[in-house]
Amino acid sequence: MHIKVLKNINIPGSADRRILLDVLFNENGKHKPLVIFLHGFKGFKDWGHFNALAEKFVAEDFVFVKFNFSHNGTSPEDPMVFSDLEAFGRNNYIFELDDTKIVLDWILHFDQLKPEVDVNRVYLLGHSRGGGIAILKAYEDHRIKKLATWAAVSDFVTRNKKRTVDTWRRDGVVYTTNARTKQQMPLYLQFYEILMANKNRLNILRAAGKLKIPFLIVHGDADEAVSVKDAEALSRSAKHSRLFIVPGGDHTYGIRHPFVDGIFPEPALTVINQTIEFLKKT
Repeated sequence: MHIKVLKNINIPGSADRRILLDVLFNENGKHKPLVIFLHGFKGFKDWGHFNALAEKFVAEDFVFVKFNFSHNGTSPEDPMVFSDLEAFGRNNYIFELDDTKIVLDWILHFDQLKPEVDVNRVYLLGHSRGGGIAILKAYEDHRIKKLATWAAVSDFVTRNKKRTVDTWRRDGVVYTTNARTKQQMPLYLQFYEILMANKNRLNILRAAGKLKIPFLIVHGDADEAVSVKDAEALSRSAKHSRLFIVPGGDHTYGIRHPFVDGIFPEPALTVINQTIEFLKKT
């Protein structure tokens, strides 16, 4: 096997920001299924085990793509550091949907990948907030043939109502603490306004209910960030879904950043294996 790694490819993203993406594949000239991975809130493409995760998928003969959303707070110069909090504050769900389409369009038109990607087997895999975006995009884009989510949120509106809207409107900004870096990360009022102006398009449960593709919903029953009730709600809505609950699984299935020892905890291994098995089924 000859694993080809195209690292930190820089392409235009939403609102004049840039997207960095990685592509990994077994360069054998055979068409293979494509998995596009969407990171979550306060995440990035090189977080924790995501590089090792990509290698596991490539070993199973997938083309694996992961990318930084254009406004995730990192920069092309510092792809693993939240050095651009202004961009983070100006992020919104529409940008993330648009970024996902931009990445998919780029992949399917990139000459080096045309001998490697099966355009009839394009799959999305999203974690947490990225899972919600993946569900919405899978409904919007008929090129996507399978969907898997890990610890996905089921409702953007309800989650954001928990924030103090009066403070948002008074100050124009609220702050979220990054537990790992201790940074106070801004979210400007436009985030809430754009969400409320696009409630129908951003209705995750509505999109899940209209999906006609196979959908694997994975969630840990000890998730401290997104309740397992979100997974149950998605499962009730999505007619073609399969729900897999990970006993003792937290929000990242035992993985922490940085992933220094390279050893996958059992919950993470279970999630990866279940997802690969689901995506390999014809």
